[in-house]
Amino acid sequence: MISYFNDYANLCFEKFGDRVKYWITFNNPWTHAKVWHSYNKTWRSKQQGMVGISLTSAWGEPVDLTSQKDIEAAERYVQFYLGWFANPIYSGDYPEVMKNYVGKKSVQQGLGTSRLPTFSVQEKSYIKGTSDFLGLSHFTTRYIIQKNYSALRGPSYHNDRDLVELVDPKWPNPGSKWLYSVPWGFRRLLNFIKTQYGNPLIYVTENGVSEKLQCIQLCDEWRIEYLKGYINEMLKDPLTTHMEMVTEIVVPTVFTLCILISAILLMFLLRKHN
Repeated sequence: MISYFNDYANLCFEKFGDRVKYWITFNNPWTHAKVWHSYNKTWRSKQQGMVGISLTSAWGEPVDLTSQKDIEAAERYVQFYLGWFANPIYSGDYPEVMKNYVGKKSVQQGLGTSRLPTFSVQEKSYIKGTSDFLGLSHFTTRYIIQKNYSALRGPSYHNDRDLVELVDPKWPNPGSKWLYSVPWGFRRLLNFIKTQYGNPLIYVTENGVSEKLQCIQLCDEWRIEYLKGYINEMLKDPLTTHMEMVTEIVVPTVFTLCILISAILLMFLLRKHN
């Protein structure tokens, strides 16, 4: 599978790389890394493009901010969701909490080894750092509480995490049963990625909301509110990028104002002269 996908990717690079400069691969760390290395070795110097991966993740918020168990469960929720694929690329291995929990449940189920594969030293080195940007798909948030599940329930991604997902009934529910509008969760997920993975370049590859009502005419106020809320959260710059914002926004604005003021003064001087 890895070789086939790599062959397909190289064909795409060959045929379209002179025009396409942003590439998204496959959400499997090893397959993605293989393609990234192929591009880096053969095509990057000629085409000057970027190769990234696109991953989906919700945000997990602890129900009780004073409960260490809930805080850890919420962290675990995001690590099992996003870290499963992102951590190998940015840190070289699966999240420690994921390795511990899946390993423990595997032992309790009588298995000789963990159900979560183990990377060799060579594989870790090969995968780590293989992303020029992170594509992020995000739609919603969940409240998280700790709950232990017996390993006797059988192998399960959901049982391995030892947590329960909840929603606030006050959250707007635009359409799909699983999709609640929680814009502040987007901001917290972005901050998590910044801190966890060294402030990578992020492109939002998916965000949006399903249709709520069948309308004869345009009636998508819920979609407007959803997108406005999420875009506004995304636009909130963290403190560490404040100077970039000042450079990109304030300086050009001041420069424009200076030109306008100079033009106005020149008009007054010309009128006075006449």
